[in-house]
Amino acid sequence: MKISFLVWNILFPVFLYSAGSCSNEPLLEQMLINSASMEAPAFISCKAASPIEIEFGFTTPVKVVSLNFDRPVEVESISDGAQVKVALKKQLDEGEAVTADILVKDEYQNTLNVLAPFTARNNRMPSIQLTEIRTEYSKPKVEFVEMKTLSSGNLGALRLFIASNGIDSPVFVFPPIEVQAGEYIVVHLRSIEEGLVNETGTNLAASAGTESTPNGRDFWVPSSTKLLRKTDAVFLMDQDDKVLDALMLHKESDTAWKGNLVQAAELLGKQRAWRAASGTNPQASDAIVSDATTLTRTISRNESIPDSNSAVDWFITATSSATPGKSNTDKHYVAK
Repeated sequence: MKISFLVWNILFPVFLYSAGSCSNEPLLEQMLINSASMEAPAFISCKAASPIEIEFGFTTPVKVVSLNFDRPVEVESISDGAQVKVALKKQLDEGEAVTADILVKDEYQNTLNVLAPFTARNNRMPSIQLTEIRTEYSKPKVEFVEMKTLSSGNLGALRLFIASNGIDSPVFVFPPIEVQAGEYIVVHLRSIEEGLVNETGTNLAASAGTESTPNGRDFWVPSSTKLLRKTDAVFLMDQDDKVLDALMLHKESDTAWKGNLVQAAELLGKQRAWRAASGTNPQASDAIVSDATTLTRTISRNESIPDSNSAVDWFITATSSATPGKSNTDKHYVAK
């Protein structure tokens, strides 16, 4: 067997030392241990396992040296290991965005400092439905997504996705907000005016934006670009990646999903959030046809029928019948 000159020059002194040593410990094994100790642990994840427990994942067992948060938080106990478990004395606000500053070390005294953002656990997400969307824009009226709460709860960590922008990053994440059953919530998809306010409290007339309503909650995406298209998928997701409701739409000329819409169809089909006529994944033909939508003709849910997770639940409203923040109209668009 041939050994390269470089490898031999490294190993030969080891063989000589081993031959003359009285130690029973294999020297090569000790070298491997010392080499392994040079590698610091790596951070994997951080999540709220419950309203009062935070979990941090690492590649190897670690001990917490220090732990701080970007707001006053009292820690009850810390369990070290590859999965560090932190118990809090008091729960955080549901869906609150928090950042932890954690310093850990492993058995070889390697240290790792991580800034880990996470979302506080929200176990009171209300039942909620998408109820109306506008795909068109003409300043100052912007595209919007409307939804309605079917039960009371907290909106913290509720995420709104629009598939054409990607299915991994939401276009809007709700902060902790207490809501009652029957509330209409409108997410306006552009911010192009002054006086725009996200209505998180009891004053539902706080926002001065066009089409904000005194009876519905208004929220504004900090964007000036188009986020919703006539061929798209809109869906709501909780912090466990469960789809709570969805809407798929397409232009008649778009006969097949492309790009992010392929992944969206797989996701919604797998969770049965949108029904397919055949197979598991909904096709473009299973979506509502959006060609007739305009600035004043929106896609609205028929609120008088049970939700079937299909295009049957939706219709194009008649001209000038958009109702952001209000009960949906029963006036249907009829093509001439």
